[in-house]
Parts: sequence; structure tokens; C-alpha cells
Amino acid sequence: MPPVVQNAPVVPPPPAETGWRRARQAPSLGEVFASIKVPGADAPFWRKFLAFWGPGLMVAVGYMDPGNWATDIAGGARYGYTLLSVILISNLFAMLLQHLAAKLGIVTGRDLAQACRDHYSKPTAMMLWVLCEIAIAACDLAEVIGSAIALNLLFGLPLPWGVGLTILDVFLVLLFQSKGFRLIESIIAGLIFLIFGCFLYEIIVSHPDYFGILQGLVPQKQVVTNPGMLYIAIGILGATVMPHNLYLHSSIVQTRAIEQTEPGKRMAIKFATIDSTVALFLAFFVNGAILVTAAAAFHRNGMHDVADISDAHKLLAPVLGAGAASAVFAIALLASGQNSTLTGTLAGQIVMEGFLNLHLKPWVRRLITRGIAVVPAFIVTLMYGEKGTSELLVLSQVILSLQLSFAVVPLVLFTGDRAKMGVFANRPVVQLTAWVVSGIIIVLNVYLLFQTFFA
Repeated sequence: MPPVVQNAPVVPPPPAETGWRRARQAPSLGEVFASIKVPGADAPFWRKFLAFWGPGLMVAVGYMDPGNWATDIAGGARYGYTLLSVILISNLFAMLLQHLAAKLGIVTGRDLAQACRDHYSKPTAMMLWVLCEIAIAACDLAEVIGSAIALNLLFGLPLPWGVGLTILDVFLVLLFQSKGFRLIESIIAGLIFLIFGCFLYEIIVSHPDYFGILQGLVPQKQVVTNPGMLYIAIGILGATVMPHNLYLHSSIVQTRAIEQTEPGKRMAIKFATIDSTVALFLAFFVNGAILVTAAAAFHRNGMHDVADISDAHKLLAPVLGAGAASAVFAIALLASGQNSTLTGTLAGQIVMEGFLNLHLKPWVRRLITRGIAVVPAFIVTLMYGEKGTSELLVLSQVILSLQLSFAVVPLVLFTGDRAKMGVFANRPVVQLTAWVVSGIIIVLNVYLLFQTFFA
């Protein structure tokens, strides 16, 4: 008789009314599945909110990673506060898509990768897996470059050395994973609030035009009619909505041990949505603060061509007259890179296990992903230095744009399918809005790719 495993997560049976081809098997992130207790429906609001608080912050990390910085700096330096509205709209899009990702995971007990593996033919699922792996590698590339630049700015460490040191992130992530999921959430929350504090300081010392900020939040016609502005606006959109975040969110919401009943799932969807929406507002502040700081420090002083993270760092202190401004900027960049490393590791595990049902040891999986990112970054830093890394950073965001529609379309399709979602299927208004958002994202990203490679 096999031994009884104590405290093993209980995997609820698949829903009776199912539109899936196969019964659900292993849960997503099985080692932490349903590992965090949540209070009952009669508990006060704040206790339920705190129980579900965490996954949203992990998702928000992808919306403020080093890949976003270059587009935000370029937008602020060149066009002042005008493109703030684009950051706001991008975040509203993200809030809707992350809500759908959380709902898919909570209702079906499948993450987006597992859902794709079940729904599509094997060749299609394999293609989606390859595209998603490319997106994760591109995101990891941005983290490697961002961390290397931050180490260079703070300690004068040569870029190739900084790139090499990022391999140590593998062991850092493994250490945190072994201590429990709440620890990872707490570390990420701490780093996010560090980034938040850094940019609150940057805004205060840059003395922006607050009326100009309010005007920038209102969409302007010139965003579409000015080709240069449109190009950066699409870059901001492409750098904001991350494909791997949809896979990540649909999995990590399942770390909560919710009641597998309709009321239990409705409560979980409600608080998971509140969690991600609040966290994405923090991400909006960080991205907006980067643009506002660039607008106040550079655009106002006629420095319209600053689009490089290193140049921005060098110019902040002399322009603002605040000695700590450059150091605070670099600290925020390093925290951003480290945060993205943690969530990128989990996203890679979720995608590989979900699409292939292949369970590698975490350190093997992490070394493969980090190796794919480190090699090109190392070669470019050796051959081209800072200029090359900046261009590589932009290229990583273009690659992410290319992959986005391959995650968004299945997500909207699944969450609108009544056979798969039952009573939780998207209402017609939500489904129509989701398709409109998806269409806008796809069209703009195709335009960005065309401009990048053919114009």
C-alpha cells in the first residue's frame, strides 16, 4: 500500500459541464497549487483582500521591466507629456486582459498554456509553445541588459561582467522558490515599492508641470497624425502588454485554496481582479513617472534626443541639480531587472509544463532560459558596448510585440466559450470589448513591426 502524503494539495475534479477534450491532470505549478489559505465568504473585506493580494504585483512587474524604460524615456524627452495618455490606455487594456487570464485559471483550473495544449492540435500547440518561449527569452534579454546597465551605472562594472553576473540570478530564484510562494510575493512587493519610491523622488526633484501632466492624460489627435509620435506610442503599447504575463497570471491565481463552488469562484475572481487592477495602477505610476521625469528633465531643456537609459542616467543629476537623482534612477533600474527575473522564471516553468507536460528541474529550466538571453547580450556588449545594448533592448520589445497576439487571441476565445467556462463565460459586452482591444493591439503591433523592419 503506497504511503499517504501529508499536506498534499487537493486537486479538485474537473467541472461537470466541460468543453475540454481531456480531463485535467496535474495542476499548474503543482508544488504551490492551493498552498495559500483564504478566509470564508463571511470574513471582512480587508482579510479577503490581503489573502488574494500578491499575484497582481507579480504580474505588474512585467509592466515596469527595463524594456519599458527606453520607450518611456524617448516619449518623454521627445514629446513631453503628450504620450501619457498612451501609457494610461495601454494599462487599461492590460487590466482587462489580466482579468480574463485570472478568470480562466480560477474557473477551469487550467493555466493558459494547459488550455492551449488541450484545445489546439499538437502542431498548433507546439507552434504556440515555440513562440511563447521566444517571448520569454526576449523578456529575459531585457532583464539581463537592464541589470547589467544598472550595475554599470552604480558600480562602474563593465557591461560584459554585468551580463555574466546575471547568471547568479538562477540560484537566487531557486532559493526563494524553496522558501514558499508568499516569500516570493513579499520580495516582489518590496522591490516594487522601492521602484515606486525612487520615482516619487524623481518626480518631486524634477518639478514637472502638473497641469501639463493632466493634459497629457487626455488622448490627443497628434498621437495618430504625427508618424514619429505614433511610432513611439506603439512602442509603449508593445512594451506594456506582455504575452508571458497572461500565462503567468492564469497559473499563480491558483495558489489560493478557494472553494470549488460557484460562489467560491466568484469571490476569487472578484478579489483577483481587484488585486491585479490595483497593482497595474502602481505599474502605470512607474511608467508614467519615467515619462514625466524625462519630459521635465530633458524635453523642457531642449534635450529631445535622449532615448538611451545610460544617457538619461548621466544627465539627470546635472539637469535637475539633485545629486542623488542619477543613483536613485539606477537603483530603480536594478530593482526592476531583479523583479522581472523572478517572474520570468515562473513564467518559463508554467509555459514548458503546460504546453509539453514536461517537468524539468527548476535550475535546469532557468539555466536554459538565461543562457539563451546571456549569449547574445554578452556578444553585443563586447562588440558594440552601450549603443549595442540599447538597440538590443529595443529589439527585445519588438519581438515581444510579435508574440502578443498569439497569447491574447486564445485567451479571449477560451474565456468567451460557454462550454469551457459555463456561467463564467464573458458577457457579450466584455467579449466584444476584449475582441476590440485584441484587434487594436494586433493592428498596432503589426504596424510597429512593419516600420521596424521594412520602412
